[in-house]
Amino acid sequence: MTISVLLVDDHTVIRAGIRALLHDEDDLVIVGEAATGAEAVRAARALAPDVVLMDLRLPAGDGVTATATIRAALPRTRVVILTTYETDGDILRAVEAGAAGYLLKDTSPAELAQAVRAAARGETVLSPAVAARLLDRVRKPRPETLSKREVQVLRLVALGRTNADIGRDLFITEATVKTYVVRIFSKLGVSDRTAAVMAAVQAGILS
Repeated sequence: MTISVLLVDDHTVIRAGIRALLHDEDDLVIVGEAATGAEAVRAARALAPDVVLMDLRLPAGDGVTATATIRAALPRTRVVILTTYETDGDILRAVEAGAAGYLLKDTSPAELAQAVRAAARGETVLSPAVAARLLDRVRKPRPETLSKREVQVLRLVALGRTNADIGRDLFITEATVKTYVVRIFSKLGVSDRTAAVMAAVQAGILS
């Protein structure tokens, strides 16, 4: 089973580099490329890829706007931001637009491939540096304390439910679920679902 990927970056060299990095991954297939936000939307609609690797700064519509448009038109397509920018505002805007993840361009080839696979499975993926920034943003005297709704979301994560499944179970949008998942990662100081569940169990949040 292969995962189709659309590359979006306004630099030809970077797109070529990403293509080369993923070339040896037999289950990942690059089906198209785009250099602007508008091109990204057109290509996504034409190709319906499983995952879009989206740069944040793009001409003719930025990556956040393109992400929101693609997610509205193609709910099954996952968008992962791949950028050099890691400001709090950029991260939160991307998540709110429906991005399934936020990675920095210094991510290793192995981590990038694993992130694409995780996103295709419906998981949220964050670079450690991004998770750390989010943690700093929401840090409180007891950062491990989760809200009632976050605990509900985390319980369903522990059961292996996808973001779409959780949204249906709790009668909220998938984008809202992703926001909760990002907050959970930040509060627990983790960057993936398995680590979040383990941290919650260790903290006594989940039995």
